[in-house]
Amino acid sequence: MNKDLRRVMQNAVYAALYVALCYVFQPVSFGAIQVRIAEALCILPLFDDMAIVSISIGCFLSNILLSGAIDAIFGTLATLIGLICIKFIKVDNFFLKMLPTILSNAIIIPFVLRIAFGETMPIWLLAITIAAGEVVSVYGLGYVLYRALKKTNLWK
Repeated sequence: MNKDLRRVMQNAVYAALYVALCYVFQPVSFGAIQVRIAEALCILPLFDDMAIVSISIGCFLSNILLSGAIDAIFGTLATLIGLICIKFIKVDNFFLKMLPTILSNAIIIPFVLRIAFGETMPIWLLAITIAAGEVVSVYGLGYVLYRALKKTNLWK
């Protein structure tokens, strides 16, 4: 199979998997207190730069289908910012590289929740709950996925 076609297909699967995970885990993927399991896939750009686009597309589709236009725009922007920042951190430390995805969501999503959904929790508390959910998804589940993918040597 053509290598470029394989990469495109692989990244289409990443986007679809993100959407599927948000759909299956919808009750815990949205809201003031959330653990978006799909955010574990944010580790994929560590292996494939094209995953920045596919994870962002998956995030956009999930948000537009399950949450609404404001979340689709600004929630996707939060994820995209984090994913792009990963590429600028040159140290070989998983936790430092993934920190921007946690911070961008913790900074942007509280305002989305307040403006789009009328969430009444204080912004600072929303930032903490969103960051905590991202920590579980990215540093917890994402790290397990990262370690498993590193062992496969698929990207070398």
